[in-house]
Amino acid sequence: MSNEENTTKEINLKDYQLHEGDTGSAPYQVALMTQRILSLTDHLNTHKKDYSSRRGLLALVAQRRKLLDYIKKGDEKKYQEVIDGLGLRR
Repeated sequence: MSNEENTTKEINLKDYQLHEGDTGSAPYQVALMTQRILSLTDHLNTHKKDYSSRRGLLALVAQRRKLLDYIKKGDEKKYQEVIDGLGLRR
Protein backbone atom coordinates (compact mmCIF):
# COMPACT_ATOMS: atom_id res chain seq x y z
CA MET A 1 0.00 0.00 0.00
CA SER A 2 2.83 2.43 0.74
CA ASN A 3 5.00 3.57 -2.11
CA GLU A 4 8.24 3.74 -0.13
CA GLU A 5 9.91 0.99 -2.14
CA ASN A 6 9.73 2.74 -5.49
CA THR A 7 10.51 6.30 -4.36
CA THR A 8 13.45 5.74 -2.02
CA LYS A 9 16.78 6.22 -3.74
CA GLU A 10 19.93 4.83 -2.23
CA ILE A 11 22.68 7.42 -1.95
CA ASN A 12 26.21 6.16 -1.40
CA LEU A 13 27.57 8.75 1.02
CA LYS A 14 31.15 7.47 0.62
CA ASP A 15 31.18 8.88 -2.93
CA TYR A 16 30.91 12.40 -1.51
CA GLN A 17 33.56 12.13 1.20
CA LEU A 18 36.81 13.96 0.47
CA HIS A 19 38.76 11.54 2.67
CA GLU A 20 38.06 8.63 4.99
CA GLY A 21 36.03 9.75 7.99
CA ASP A 22 34.96 13.01 6.36
CA THR A 23 31.62 14.17 7.70
CA GLY A 24 31.90 17.93 7.40
CA SER A 25 32.61 18.74 3.77
CA ALA A 26 29.88 20.52 1.85
CA PRO A 27 29.35 17.76 -0.78
CA TYR A 28 28.96 15.15 1.96
CA GLN A 29 26.49 17.34 3.86
CA VAL A 30 24.46 17.93 0.67
CA ALA A 31 24.29 14.16 0.06
CA LEU A 32 23.23 13.54 3.67
CA MET A 33 20.54 16.24 3.46
CA THR A 34 19.29 14.81 0.18
CA GLN A 35 18.91 11.42 1.83
CA ARG A 36 16.92 12.99 4.69
CA ILE A 37 14.80 15.03 2.26
CA LEU A 38 13.87 11.90 0.30
CA SER A 39 12.94 10.14 3.54
CA LEU A 40 10.79 13.06 4.72
CA THR A 41 9.12 13.31 1.33
CA ASP A 42 8.08 9.66 1.55
CA HIS A 43 6.81 10.24 5.09
CA LEU A 44 4.76 13.25 4.01
CA ASN A 45 3.21 11.32 1.12
CA THR A 46 1.73 9.01 3.74
CA HIS A 47 0.99 11.59 6.46
CA LYS A 48 -0.34 14.58 4.59
CA LYS A 49 -1.30 16.60 7.68
CA ASP A 50 2.08 16.37 9.44
CA TYR A 51 2.79 20.09 9.22
CA SER A 52 5.73 20.11 11.65
CA SER A 53 7.61 17.61 9.49
CA ARG A 54 6.73 19.67 6.43
CA ARG A 55 8.29 22.71 8.08
CA GLY A 56 11.43 20.71 8.82
CA LEU A 57 11.53 19.54 5.20
CA LEU A 58 11.37 23.12 3.94
CA ALA A 59 14.17 24.13 6.29
CA LEU A 60 16.33 21.23 5.03
CA VAL A 61 15.70 22.16 1.41
CA ALA A 62 16.69 25.77 2.10
CA GLN A 63 19.85 24.70 3.92
CA ARG A 64 20.80 22.34 1.08
CA ARG A 65 20.25 25.16 -1.42
CA LYS A 66 22.64 27.40 0.52
CA LEU A 67 25.31 24.69 0.62
CA LEU A 68 24.92 24.07 -3.11
CA ASP A 69 25.36 27.80 -3.76
CA TYR A 70 28.51 27.70 -1.62
CA ILE A 71 29.90 24.77 -3.62
CA LYS A 72 29.05 26.48 -6.90
CA LYS A 73 30.81 29.67 -5.83
CA GLY A 74 33.97 27.74 -5.00
CA ASP A 75 34.17 25.13 -7.75
CA GLU A 76 31.73 24.92 -10.68
CA LYS A 77 32.98 21.45 -11.70
CA LYS A 78 32.44 20.00 -8.21
CA TYR A 79 28.97 21.56 -8.15
CA GLN A 80 28.04 19.81 -11.42
CA GLU A 81 29.40 16.50 -10.11
CA VAL A 82 27.32 16.75 -6.93
CA ILE A 83 24.13 17.71 -8.78
CA ASP A 84 24.54 14.99 -11.41
CA GLY A 85 25.44 12.38 -8.81
CA LEU A 86 22.42 13.11 -6.65
CA GLY A 87 20.04 13.62 -9.55
CA LEU A 88 19.07 17.14 -8.49
CA ARG A 89 17.61 19.59 -10.94
CA ARG A 90 18.78 23.17 -11.17
